[in-house]
Amino acid sequence: MTDQIKIMILSGVREQGKDMFAVQVNDEIFVMDAGLKYPDSSLFGIDVVIPDLDFFKEYGDRVAGIFLTHGHADSIGALPYILRQYDIPVFGSELTIELAKIEVKRENKHCDNSLFHVIDADTEIDFKNASVSFFHTTHSIPGSLGIDIHTPEGEVVYTGDFKFDPTAAPDYRTDMDRLAEIEQKGVLALLSDSSNAEASFPSASEQDIGQYVTDVFRNAKGRIIVAAKASNLNRVQEVLNAAHATGKRVLLTGRDVAKIVRTAMKLGYLKVPKGLLMRVKDLKTTPDDKTVILETGRMGEPLNSLQKMAKKRHSMINIHKGDLVFIATTPSHAVETMVAQTSDMIYRAGGTVIELGRNKHTSGHATGRDLQILIDTLKPKFLIPVIGEYRLLEIHKNLALKAGMNKDDVYITKNGDCLKYDYTKKRFYLSDPVPGEDTMIDGSGVGDVGNIVLRDREVLSDDGIFIAVVTIDRKKKKIVAQPQVTSRGFVYIKANHQLMRESVDVIKNAIDNNFEHKKFDWTELKQDIRNDLEKFLYKKTNRRPVVLPVVMEVNQNRHRALQKKNNKKDSVNKRAKNSEKKEAKSKIDNSKSKKSN
Repeated sequence: MTDQIKIMILSGVREQGKDMFAVQVNDEIFVMDAGLKYPDSSLFGIDVVIPDLDFFKEYGDRVAGIFLTHGHADSIGALPYILRQYDIPVFGSELTIELAKIEVKRENKHCDNSLFHVIDADTEIDFKNASVSFFHTTHSIPGSLGIDIHTPEGEVVYTGDFKFDPTAAPDYRTDMDRLAEIEQKGVLALLSDSSNAEASFPSASEQDIGQYVTDVFRNAKGRIIVAAKASNLNRVQEVLNAAHATGKRVLLTGRDVAKIVRTAMKLGYLKVPKGLLMRVKDLKTTPDDKTVILETGRMGEPLNSLQKMAKKRHSMINIHKGDLVFIATTPSHAVETMVAQTSDMIYRAGGTVIELGRNKHTSGHATGRDLQILIDTLKPKFLIPVIGEYRLLEIHKNLALKAGMNKDDVYITKNGDCLKYDYTKKRFYLSDPVPGEDTMIDGSGVGDVGNIVLRDREVLSDDGIFIAVVTIDRKKKKIVAQPQVTSRGFVYIKANHQLMRESVDVIKNAIDNNFEHKKFDWTELKQDIRNDLEKFLYKKTNRRPVVLPVVMEVNQNRHRALQKKNNKKDSVNKRAKNSEKKEAKSKIDNSKSKKSN
């Protein structure tokens, strides 16, 4: 068999989140990360978005394993849906695997634990066509690893989410010596994080941030409500340290943070002083100035929970005068508006807000300078910017050119692209695409909501729905009952009686025209009603609601036959009853006659 190397961009470029990439060496495929992303406002009702599962339907028998870089949702969030259908080995650090199990068991209680394999930075796994090894990286969660796939033509390196911070704690520190070793082997291709490529200023060190959090806690006069992602364990540790240093106690709210914190504590990744954590019932006896509430919200997203607190609709906590809300997570561009709205609600409720991201430049992702240092360290032949929106990929490319790379050696890709290595020309080129569409999760449905459904939801949100119900007799070609019309989210019915009456006339005319000029067909009849109503409603209101015609049929002959049968049955029953009465009367008369004799 001819040797081949392919790099598949399954998801995670030209967008933020749901990272998933793959490297194929001959007949083996190595999948790197399997993440999700949370939907924006254009995806009406969608819970989460994951990569295209059709990839596993087509190539699942060749997948040697899924290799995870860290335990955030953008790296592990799609696993529950993949492992529900496919038995694929999963490899990751100890903490990453434990968090992946929590994620998977939330959707699948009976997941096979034998699929999960714990590795570390010293692990090297030999497969038939390639070997896979790992290296420590710095991110906002311990146990983060980069992935190195050894191929016959050189190393293919995937960073996952990373940054450089020489002051980071040992559990968070990038292994620069290991990067130098990989460079010595010769790096064929580098898939590198682009999320923070446009940042021109260095991120504040975690030591500085830890001191800043402590200062905020020390200056607070009332309760402190901290909003953070549950899986940002670095920030959680800083909050716990600051509370301990200032003599406060911490309440964990939400199942996500409780599970994740307990898991991290059990594995030794979180240091929690004895007596620091408290329970809900302790809130009544703990003074406000000694109380810290760590709120993470559903799926680790705290903003919705903060809004409920401000509106006094939260199940446990309500914001009151004197509270300080400390937003300890730097929000993405997609939720900046929501952060501003949440802050406004908090101030209305009597609280104040401090945003860490406004006072400190902090990120778990590499700055432009970090990316250039990585390129200079690994000296890759080819660079594939990943994990980021399109502008960030382009900025990453420009940074690489300034670092000395040739523009033809940097590939800006899109989801579904497959780069195949040409052994003769010693270059990658685009080959047949792989599945790279979005799979949308709505409730328990996986992939059953597509663009058509989303378009209908968008129309419903804009102009509402108009429902027309009519009963016909198609044999006699007439309307049996007066059409009934109603609407939701379109117009206020009580104030638009005239519009509704005219809509009924439109329905009648559409049905009469169909009966008169066309051979009867249910689909055509409904389409005629829909088309005529849409034109009429737009002419009257300049709105385009979803028009839903409901046409029912009644057969008059069958109805009469049934009525006749029922009448006949009633007549027989009546005669039988009369006969019984006569017979009873006859017996009474005979009895009286005998007595008189």
